[in-house]
Amino acid sequence: MKRLLSKHFWADKDIQQLIGKQLRVGVITSSIIVFLGGVVYLYRHGHEAPNYGTFAGVRQGLDNLPGIFTGIMEGKGMNVIQLGIVLLIATPIIRIGLSVFAFLLEKDYLYVVITLIVLGVITFSMVGGLERL
Repeated sequence: MKRLLSKHFWADKDIQQLIGKQLRVGVITSSIIVFLGGVVYLYRHGHEAPNYGTFAGVRQGLDNLPGIFTGIMEGKGMNVIQLGIVLLIATPIIRIGLSVFAFLLEKDYLYVVITLIVLGVITFSMVGGLERL
């Protein structure tokens, strides 16, 4: 375990390539999921005429992960699209986590603290921020 966390095991170039690959894979994966969700949505609802006269708001189940997964199990295209969007949002957040790991290996503790503050702010705003206090 000590060898796995050593700086010699993870060179700077390796970490940068890992972070770059993670960003590419995250964006490509979310794009494919959104595309597949769009195909499912158009297959099921492409023949319907839209009603722009009334605003319906966010459909129930699209604003939380359990609702998204429930909708995916039911074959709803809009929920598949929403999962792709969630993955797209999670991609840079995972990058921030990898950056914390990289700064820890370099023993650059100032940047570890700054990156953890950024991660904390993002997490705090995602779980509701001050609205629920």
